[in-house]
Amino acid sequence: MFDFVHEKKRLVQIVLALIILPFALWGVDSYQNSGEVVSLAKVNGEKIGQQEFESAMEQQRQRIREMAGPNFDPAIFDKPEIKHSVLEGLVTQRLMLSGARDAGLVVSDEQMAQIIATVGAFQKDGQFDKQQYEAALRAQGMTPAMFEYRVRQDLTTRQLTDAFTQNGYAADAVATNLIRLNEQQRVVSIAKLNLATFTKQVQVSDAAVKAYFEQNPQEFQIPERAKIEFVTLSIDALVEQAVAKDSDIKAYYEEHLSEFGTQEQRQAAHILITLPKQAGDAEKTEAKSKAEQVLKQVKQSPAKFAELAKQYSQDPGSAVNGGDLGMFGRGAMVKPFEESVFSLKVGEVSSLVQSDFGYHIIKLVAIKAPKVQPLSDVKAMISQRVKFQQSSDKFAELAEKFSNTVYEQSDSLKPAAELVKSPVQGGVWLSKDKQSSAAWNEKVVQAVFSDDVLKNKRNTAAIEIAPNTLMAARVTEYQAAAVRPLAEVATAIRGKLQQQQAKQALLEQGKKMLEQLQKGEKSTVAFQPAQTLTRAQHTDLSQDTAKALFSADTAKLPVYVGIEDAQRGYVLARIDAVKDVAVVDELKRNRYAQQIRQITGEEMLAAYLADAKKNADITMKDFAAAEKK
Repeated sequence: MFDFVHEKKRLVQIVLALIILPFALWGVDSYQNSGEVVSLAKVNGEKIGQQEFESAMEQQRQRIREMAGPNFDPAIFDKPEIKHSVLEGLVTQRLMLSGARDAGLVVSDEQMAQIIATVGAFQKDGQFDKQQYEAALRAQGMTPAMFEYRVRQDLTTRQLTDAFTQNGYAADAVATNLIRLNEQQRVVSIAKLNLATFTKQVQVSDAAVKAYFEQNPQEFQIPERAKIEFVTLSIDALVEQAVAKDSDIKAYYEEHLSEFGTQEQRQAAHILITLPKQAGDAEKTEAKSKAEQVLKQVKQSPAKFAELAKQYSQDPGSAVNGGDLGMFGRGAMVKPFEESVFSLKVGEVSSLVQSDFGYHIIKLVAIKAPKVQPLSDVKAMISQRVKFQQSSDKFAELAEKFSNTVYEQSDSLKPAAELVKSPVQGGVWLSKDKQSSAAWNEKVVQAVFSDDVLKNKRNTAAIEIAPNTLMAARVTEYQAAAVRPLAEVATAIRGKLQQQQAKQALLEQGKKMLEQLQKGEKSTVAFQPAQTLTRAQHTDLSQDTAKALFSADTAKLPVYVGIEDAQRGYVLARIDAVKDVAVVDELKRNRYAQQIRQITGEEMLAAYLADAKKNADITMKDFAAAEKK
């Protein structure tokens, strides 16, 4: 959530008065205290409920769906380990928030206002706009109260995480040593023994191939598999078949006029005399008396409303602007405030209006009439909506019939295909081996290999393979698990044995040549021209080879090293010289130190979380156990 805010920030100057009051009117805590919570986990007595968990699960689904694209399998989120991971993440968040509160870290309304006001998605013409704010949140499936509550949580915990991650430690000596290690140069000559050369020299007998086959039958096992045909029912297919009549489009337009334009907007200014929720009778009387005195002055001099607002209003956000709250529509303010504003005429001043925040004196400044787009401009969009609505209704109607048909007429998919006007597709092999059937929904694989489908030759039940998409299948051909015949796998076995024997010969030859070099004996090794390497830059050598070269003892040069290289086969190396960094640049040391501080800061945060979990009273739902019941 904080990333969503941070990524859309715009460094612009705005008037905070336009937004501080609306935050107060919406009420940030209303999201948190929204009814009884069914607990899935408890952290030191604080509950994590089903709604919060489902919201986190949906966020994960969206992220995975965007990354996986057409390969996305919603069934993965049915796995207990995935559910546990999401719930564990919420537990960690709750621990962080608790730790931040214990440390006295808070986020003021002014800080909230500053952060949210700079989000580009909430701005119009470079200024925070309440209507834009609400619309952007609706698109995310959130209310302002939910969003502000989450932002406040994220900003609070961010203060705690920053306290660790931005305060790591790094001694100058450590940074200096790291620079010397990272930037040390070694002059190296390389000779490579190629595995392919040894492979050509290896001969594998038929007896060896047969012996390997008999000793390792599990390698040649063909998993149980089935050839299927299937039929699908989906809203997308129904949309393609749907026809939107002009009369239907017109009826939809007339019923949803409010969606095709802007609602009436009103600009108001107010003077607020605050009254605490727990105020006693004396405080209430005093506040009301003060508000009545100010109202009397406003009635006497309506033109001085802005001046009186600056003098008397106790709303710090709008007082500096003469009480101006800008343009807003219905639903932006608390009910008593809204009802008063939308009952006034331009220039008219209300009587005292009481809300949870005190007494308001409201002046209506301007009215912006609603605008509606003509039908011709939105006809294409409405046509799609009508088609989708028709298809949704049709899908709901057909889904049960489809399920009943594949069950009641279980010896064929044709009746179900005729029902939904979709062809029966076939020729697809499914395997019980998960890797072979990775592209298929796991529920489909389980259903296909059930006894009822295999042995009794019936259709599967209707299976949801994606949102608003059902599928039913039946088996047309079945092959039990078996071992592939030797004739099919002999070539692969021979190649594998050749590789094994060639590699062994390569290592023996490489070690022999290395021993000769280290003893100073004559050798046929043909080294390539010398090259200068660092730990970070080692041309085409593998990471393992570079690590071995920089781990070698260079007290006495030249040094010979032999490395088994997965890519090259075997590498012989001669280290001729070592060049250390003469002078460590201060700017470079500071840059290294900053990286070390970041690493140590992250380690401190991880240690803090581990300790917090160790000392906390945490209970979590066991999804795996629940699934077994």
